[in-house]
Amino acid sequence: METRSKKYREAIKKFDLKKIYPLEEASKMIKEMTFTKFDASVDIAIRLGVDPKKSNQMVRGVASLPHGTGKSVKVLVLCNPEKEKEAQSAGADFAGLDEYIKKIEGGWTDVDVIITEPQIMPKVGKLGRILGPRGLMPNPKTGTVTNDIAKAVKEVKAGKIDFKVDKEGILHAIIGKASFSPEQLKDNAIELLQTVAKLKPSSAKGIYFQNIAISTTMSPSVIVDKNSVTGLNF
Repeated sequence: METRSKKYREAIKKFDLKKIYPLEEASKMIKEMTFTKFDASVDIAIRLGVDPKKSNQMVRGVASLPHGTGKSVKVLVLCNPEKEKEAQSAGADFAGLDEYIKKIEGGWTDVDVIITEPQIMPKVGKLGRILGPRGLMPNPKTGTVTNDIAKAVKEVKAGKIDFKVDKEGILHAIIGKASFSPEQLKDNAIELLQTVAKLKPSSAKGIYFQNIAISTTMSPSVIVDKNSVTGLNF
């Protein structure tokens, strides 16, 4: 059984983890109960009142977090030679086409995001069995299939994230690092939550935001009061 540190055990005694807290307070709490030696990620889990098995209730989109994720994102741009310099100037870690397609076919997927152009998709589509399960398949809905390569790269590097509800109706996303200030975590969470609110499927009935919780990589979850965030009162 894992043994928690003395500081960790003392910290969580200060909080009632069965209570529901305003987002501002929860953002402070999550920092106070985190004692990892590394800069842990801060995650948000949102249980939605949707049935992901129905195509008209799938919730998927993108959000540009105002303070980024704190994570260094590796970007691969699959493009024709004339676009390579543009991609690299915008901050892409890798740019090219045929050589990277061969690497991916050989099992290489050491990137976080892949961006490509519409005319390149027929070639990229053949990699679906490799990229799909890893969440790396470019998609117009997430802005990763575009003619404006430079803009897409800059947005991803600046903190643009894509999200998708899982088969259990839960949406998971990173909203920062434990080193972020409570205000930064709160701002990022609000941006994501308000973006998800706008994507409520018209066919979804009942309560849309059923449960919201934030946690770090190795901390308990803190339940967030949805009424403390403007625009989520449904």
